Amino acid sequence: MYIQREEQVVVNKVGGQFKTLLVTGPRQVGKSTMLKHVAPGRPYISLDLITARELADSDPSLFLQRYKPPVLIDEIQYAPTLFPAIKSIVDQDENNGLFWLTGSQQFHLMQHVSESLAGRIAILRLLGLSQRELQGWLKQKPFLPTENYLESCRKRTSIALDKVFHFIWKGSYPMLWTADVDWEIFYNSYFQTYLQRDVRNLTKVSNEMDFVRFVRAVAGRIGQQINFNSLANDVGISQPTAKAWLSVLEASGLVYFLPPYFNNRLKRLVKSPKLYFTDTGLASFLSGWLTEQAIEAGTMSGAFLENYAIIEILKGYRNIGREPSLFYYRDTDGREIDLIIEEAGMLYPIEIKKTSSPRASMVKSFDVLPKEVRGKGALLSFVNEDVPLSANVSAVPFFYL
Repeated sequence: MYIQREEQVVVNKVGGQFKTLLVTGPRQVGKSTMLKHVAPGRPYISLDLITARELADSDPSLFLQRYKPPVLIDEIQYAPTLFPAIKSIVDQDENNGLFWLTGSQQFHLMQHVSESLAGRIAILRLLGLSQRELQGWLKQKPFLPTENYLESCRKRTSIALDKVFHFIWKGSYPMLWTADVDWEIFYNSYFQTYLQRDVRNLTKVSNEMDFVRFVRAVAGRIGQQINFNSLANDVGISQPTAKAWLSVLEASGLVYFLPPYFNNRLKRLVKSPKLYFTDTGLASFLSGWLTEQAIEAGTMSGAFLENYAIIEILKGYRNIGREPSLFYYRDTDGREIDLIIEEAGMLYPIEIKKTSSPRASMVKSFDVLPKEVRGKGALLSFVNEDVPLSANVSAVPFFYL
């Protein structure tokens, strides 16, 4: 069973406009599956295969003679020696769509791409299945709480609180939705097979159990500002090690850093980014919340809901080929805004609450944003339809994401 992906539209568009296309993202989010679905006749080779990887490393020219374009090469980060050889081919061939590539280690990928294929490649970023994809709500604009957007969502089918927390618990990896797979076994295998292997390729981990404790500690901090001192002390490692390991998680696409909003008119801001997992199911598994009921009733329910909403909004933009300008606001006076979407010079403030009785007092911090650049705000909550809270703020249900 294949679930239609929003990003297919962009792949079809840019895949024929550029000589090379690279789709990055965490492992198992469906990068190669999507590309195979878009172009089922395109030859495919995975560098997860040792024999293919060895040939690509030892003789990239021979590898590309054997796997001639147009071709789909999976996990390209395992053979960075291919990039100069690919550059040589695309410089001589006038056709578009020669190489479709996937990769799951963004830092090393971008380094080699910038060195060899700058200006010759389209780059898309894919995350796991979105709420929209699971519900079949495709070809819609990314979330922005304007009146036009809210109007476009009013015909959607309502999603109740328990179903939202089912999405949060189950996570977004396609295999969990398309096959009969045990949730706990899947995430345990994912962590052991993919995460730890990728970590070994990116950095030296002297004590594997320290790293396991570190990742679990990170998962327990979703929605919080990054505090390397606290994180390092809790795990018993140095701050430089904590920074290096967190960079690995980001490079693997498993965590997302939400930066603070700052301009010259808003002073005394806290400057540390907030941390979220790009898959809430993995965060649930790692932090020990093993059922959807436990998450919904537990002390981290608000954090999981915030994580879910922000990543859903991020997916909506990435799935149309855009990287949005997302921020949070917090100052030393305790005023907070969970999310700010900056779009066309306007700031759209978003608050995220586990409530079915939203009140205007819940969004009073929106007033810290200058009126002349403040767009319509939203309080994401468990209402059944969008409800005005003031002239410029509405309570919005989670199924509008």
